[in-house]
Amino acid sequence: MIIQPFALSDWQTNCFVVHSDNSSDCWIVDCGFEPAVLLDYITENQLKPVRIVLTHAHVDHIGSLEHIHDLWPDVPILIHEAEKEFLDNPMFNLSAFMGQPIVAPAATKLLKHGDTLSFNDQEFEVRHTPGHSPGGITLIHHASNQAIVGDALFAGSIGRTDFPTSDVHQLMESIHTQLMSLPDDMKIYPGHGPTSTIGKERTTNPFLQS
Repeated sequence: MIIQPFALSDWQTNCFVVHSDNSSDCWIVDCGFEPAVLLDYITENQLKPVRIVLTHAHVDHIGSLEHIHDLWPDVPILIHEAEKEFLDNPMFNLSAFMGQPIVAPAATKLLKHGDTLSFNDQEFEVRHTPGHSPGGITLIHHASNQAIVGDALFAGSIGRTDFPTSDVHQLMESIHTQLMSLPDDMKIYPGHGPTSTIGKERTTNPFLQS
């Protein structure tokens, strides 16, 4: 499974095109501002988006959702059920505080913890990893030992918890129960910054040391 990251805009939001070698289908995971390089990749590789999955609905992860939805209006938008009201609410998605209120298209499918998302003959596990935001999710492809973790966990850090709907205790519980239970050699793709592994974060991340 190919997970191709793109750090978009001044926010440096990691957004992803997920695809495989044996199909033209792809997913777009998160829709940051200024997505031209991501869209060029889709065009150059003759890929066809079949699903938009959002790790959470903060402004920097949905900034181009309307634009991408306009390009492929029939492609479903998936988000955790806890953030079903975030996409069209600038207070919840934090865009109201940034001076650029965003009312994004509504989700067409709501996710919950333990869901399985099929990608042709492959499967991704959905884990609910709230704390940075109420509906944060992690997408795990066990077959290739890769996970997209959103803004829950970063290389050497953790997600911010100073937002109105954040909860530091909930975030730490999510990390310890849902992420640290994954294999040490699992590669993780955070919502910002470089990739890492579960094992590296377990042993070196200062926020995870007792």
